[in-house]
Amino acid sequence: MRRVSRIAVAGVATAALAVTVSACGSSSTSSSSSSSSSGGAKGLALAYDVGGKGDQSFNDAATAGLDQADKEFGYKSTAVEPQDGESDADKVQRLEQLAKSGYNPIIGVGFAYAPAVKEVAAKHPKVTFGIVDDDTIKADNVADLVFHEEQASYLAGVAAAKATKTNTVGFIGGVDVPLIHKFEAGFKQGVQDTKKSVTVKSQYLTETAAEGGFSSPDKGESAAEGQIDAGADVVYAAAGLSGQGVIKAAAAHKIWAIGVDSDQYKQDALAKYKDSILTSAMKNVQGAVFELAKSVHDGKPETGEVRGSLENGGVSLSESNPAFKTNADIQAAVKKAEAGIKDGSIKVKSS
Repeated sequence: MRRVSRIAVAGVATAALAVTVSACGSSSTSSSSSSSSSGGAKGLALAYDVGGKGDQSFNDAATAGLDQADKEFGYKSTAVEPQDGESDADKVQRLEQLAKSGYNPIIGVGFAYAPAVKEVAAKHPKVTFGIVDDDTIKADNVADLVFHEEQASYLAGVAAAKATKTNTVGFIGGVDVPLIHKFEAGFKQGVQDTKKSVTVKSQYLTETAAEGGFSSPDKGESAAEGQIDAGADVVYAAAGLSGQGVIKAAAAHKIWAIGVDSDQYKQDALAKYKDSILTSAMKNVQGAVFELAKSVHDGKPETGEVRGSLENGGVSLSESNPAFKTNADIQAAVKKAEAGIKDGSIKVKSS
């Protein structure tokens, strides 16, 4: 996947950590970290992005990486939920308490953590920090865990163009920010390169994350209903927890949804809708979290930019739905596009 930083971490959640962290976000431990703390136990810490654990997407992929590290290294890790409307100061306080409690590495799951990670990492140079979806922090103890989301989205666009019968497909972004523009740009290019007659309808749920663009399934469902009414029979959502509403609407209208970040066909919470999830544009957040943990465990924490791509397995398109895997036309087009991106003959736009 990519060259991630890892976790060599120490300490378990103490009562002081639980009390202090609850002031700026509820604490949510992994299954392996639910036992009481014991001196010398090690663990990594995740500070969740909006939507928190249970989004069946971005945050849950990070949780899977934490669980994998706990299982392999015997860690007792922790994960902390966000609060509605929290400030950068709240995030700083959260990361400070995790660092003081001995967790290492500490990973901010989402670009909103960039200012806090930059500030706290400077105060704790012996702790390795990770930030998912941000490449702006240049520090000796910070790993920027980023992805070529536009590449997986391009493949999603190819699949959508091959699957549509109405020649209209939709893109729903959670928040109107540069990161989500990458998903849209890749998807549109994939559609248009595959079938120029297909129209792509794009919509963003909110201007800012604080307005709930990544955490409101009802907003996603309403937006999808509008696109379906306008003729879309394939809808791709890059909207975190809000994407669950998009998938629900797609299932209700018996059209295709395309998932994001995780293989949403396999998510338990979406099981009743899975036959409507054609594929998912995945990024290996699980691998990024685990590899950062492993590097710290091995005593060689990786830092700097760690970017996942199609070439290194950091992004991909899922094939869990038999309707996708057995469709020869879609498979041929996707495989051709993937080869073109890898050999450089296809240059995918990121905006």
